[in-house]
Amino acid sequence: MKVVILCGGQGTRLREETEYRPKPLLEIGGRPILWHIMKIYAQAGFRDFVLCLGYRGQMIKEYFLNYEAMNNDFTICLGQQQRIAYHNAHAEQDFNVTMADTGLETMTGGRVSIVKKFIDDDNFMVTYGDGVADLDVRAVFDFHMSHGRVATVTSVRPTSRFGILDLSEKGEVRGFVEKPQLDGWANAGFLVFNRRIFDYLSGESCILEREPLEQLAREGELMTYRHEGFFYAMDTYREYLYLNDLWTSGRAPWRIWKS
Repeated sequence: MKVVILCGGQGTRLREETEYRPKPLLEIGGRPILWHIMKIYAQAGFRDFVLCLGYRGQMIKEYFLNYEAMNNDFTICLGQQQRIAYHNAHAEQDFNVTMADTGLETMTGGRVSIVKKFIDDDNFMVTYGDGVADLDVRAVFDFHMSHGRVATVTSVRPTSRFGILDLSEKGEVRGFVEKPQLDGWANAGFLVFNRRIFDYLSGESCILEREPLEQLAREGELMTYRHEGFFYAMDTYREYLYLNDLWTSGRAPWRIWKS
């Protein structure tokens, strides 16, 4: 089962960090957020990944090309017949990672369309390269398979960016709630698609979250898996610092894997 991860955006709202590296490589606790996302899927048994590359995609290629050397002790024999022996085994031994160049300016739907040639199952998963959750993605997949529609999107209750005041007509503050949960549900990614989704994707300018999902909703082909737990997307420098603080303090809810 393929897991497609959208890694091509320019991360303009995190420009202080993404000027020289792509957002999926921004580190939480010394590991790229992309690694954290892959571990969430791997915990549920999904270890076959397709990365949709764009902005500074060569850096993501280099990260995986050098993965063994950077995550193992090793002995290297120099010379014309160079040999390397690795001495320990990291927990990502059986990850299968396909890296696909999908263009610098390509939109999300266009990127998914481009990697169609790597999708060999009737159903596959898609997520963004900047969000983490304590989500059971196996449960999301099972839910998708149970209803038989084209698409499943994971939804969460959004949180207000601001504290909410309860005011009287005179301007008295009767109550204050710091960043409360809002009514309604928001798209958190962690999608599952039947390959019929490719019939809804049209060209590099196709934005997955606009016409394709809107049309699927009109046709009754879009379902949602409601996640009541933790979800956080890293869009700003403040959010980047917050996720690092959670990790270093041992309070990272998305760390659901054993090793």
